[in-house]
Amino acid sequence: MRHAGRARSAAVGTLLLCTTAALPVPSALAAGAPGPYGFAPDAASVTGASATAGAKRLAAGTTYRSSLPGDAAVHYSLELDATTDTYVSATAAPAPGGTVSAGEGIKVTVRDAAGRSCSLDTETFGVVRSARPIAAWGAREISADRPRCKTAGTYDVLVERVGTPVSAPEDWDLELFVVSEPALREPVAAEVPEAWNSRTPAPATGEPVTREGGSGFASAVPVGPGVWGAGIEPGGTLFYKVPVGWGGQLAATAELAAEDGRGGYTTGALSLTLYNPARGFVDDVSANYAGRRESAALPPLPPVAYENRYAGPDRLSAMRFAGSYYLVVHLASEVADKFGDGHFDVALRVRVDGSEKAAPDYAGEPKPGGLFEAEPVDPVLSGVTGGPATGGTGGGGGHGDTAMTVLAVSGIGTGTALLAVLGVWPVVARRRLGSP
Repeated sequence: MRHAGRARSAAVGTLLLCTTAALPVPSALAAGAPGPYGFAPDAASVTGASATAGAKRLAAGTTYRSSLPGDAAVHYSLELDATTDTYVSATAAPAPGGTVSAGEGIKVTVRDAAGRSCSLDTETFGVVRSARPIAAWGAREISADRPRCKTAGTYDVLVERVGTPVSAPEDWDLELFVVSEPALREPVAAEVPEAWNSRTPAPATGEPVTREGGSGFASAVPVGPGVWGAGIEPGGTLFYKVPVGWGGQLAATAELAAEDGRGGYTTGALSLTLYNPARGFVDDVSANYAGRRESAALPPLPPVAYENRYAGPDRLSAMRFAGSYYLVVHLASEVADKFGDGHFDVALRVRVDGSEKAAPDYAGEPKPGGLFEAEPVDPVLSGVTGGPATGGTGGGGGHGDTAMTVLAVSGIGTGTALLAVLGVWPVVARRRLGSP
């Protein structure tokens, strides 16, 4: 876990897919004016306490909805055993469309009963000074090289705002997600994994297939290797999730289409943020915009491995779980000042390389169950048309083992709808308002 904050970005979005079957369409926003963060429908309400005394207990496997005051920290509690690792992710969701300072953000600290820090993480808005959801995470990890926080008992989760605010002092909405990871049957050496291919992979190629993003982690839209397109408003954000198995190596690039007719320049216009299955921050990247096509590509990431937790840099140690990795695309609200309101076209280029590895021999099940499992390949759904995407596993020309291919479209689930018309897959084109 990280012990120092850096500039981060996260995001929100929508799902709008067409089908001739009578399938439920989620209540996500169509690509339009930026909307509020999409909380999990089953999130339990909890109020943070002003001190450790009276802090409400959080349970692993549960999502909570709370709020974060502008001028005070809030406390929650965990009752933990002496064998299980536990992670708490806190997503702060200020009202979209506002302006925030680069140093503003959220901090999560986990402390033992004696008040000693087990971990802390700070995430800020950074160069993309546009109000949007950002997430930080804390952990109680049991390890031979970490003498603190190994005992059973009550632990404190402290969530607070940081930085010099320029935003309004109103409360921010807050979503908490608690995850438990069981111990291994046989402990492994606390050693960094062997060397991995750190060359920057070529982005996936091909024509985008329309796939509008979700409005939060709970409604993130499943995608696999390929090129996925959407419409986005300034100040808007889109959530996607990519199943990545043990040994899988994820690469992603967000691309903002050219905008004709107006000049200007926006710093930090487009951002792409990656979170792991526990909603822990992995890495982010941003791009400036001057009306020409621009892209933001995540730096090379290691293959997913349990032992990555022993790596030093946070972006490496966070790649410790298999499961659904979240890609969050955000278009800064300041883009409207130079290029106007309306829909902008974005593309998400995804590839998953690597070779399948055996899962760790856990002594139990995580909570929520199945969190660290990647969805299997669906041979029917992996054939979505719209131009064959290349440069990634399952995309026609990738370098990974086919067993590492992940589904291009998930089955019907939260925040998704299946496109199927007698084997013909329609592609719904998104156009920026005013474009021919």
